[in-house]
Amino acid sequence: MSPRLFYRTLAIAEAITWTGLIGAMILKYGFDAGGLPVLIAGSVHGLVFLTYAFTAVLVGVNQRWSIPLIVLAVATAIVPYATVPFDIWADRTGRLNGPWRRELSDDPRDKHWIDRTMRWFLRNPVALVGIFVVGIAGIMTVLLIVGPPGGWK
Repeated sequence: MSPRLFYRTLAIAEAITWTGLIGAMILKYGFDAGGLPVLIAGSVHGLVFLTYAFTAVLVGVNQRWSIPLIVLAVATAIVPYATVPFDIWADRTGRLNGPWRRELSDDPRDKHWIDRTMRWFLRNPVALVGIFVVGIAGIMTVLLIVGPPGGWK
């Protein structure tokens, strides 16, 4: 899967889970459906949000985006549906073009520790997926222990 397709898949999934969360909130507050729909949709959205954030960082580093652009890509997940226009813009401006950078090139930036680490993970996808899963599971666990934002008093 190319960086473009990987990023685009998560950007769209993030927007779809916004729809689920908003729909669940309408059910809860508009039709007194209780908290279960929000709990389910919120958990799914949280999982996809974190996965999108990890993906935006990975793709951003691979595509050599600036740090502010990577931060902007992650921040678009906070605004409902903003990942889709950002994805379209990034694609149209060529920021998603190119393969995964698994091998060392003549580019002097390839000697930076971040690039070396990324190349190692791209050549060892089991380790990369493991880091993704452990990182996301760890953050989700902390968030579930802390509880929903409305309960932080």
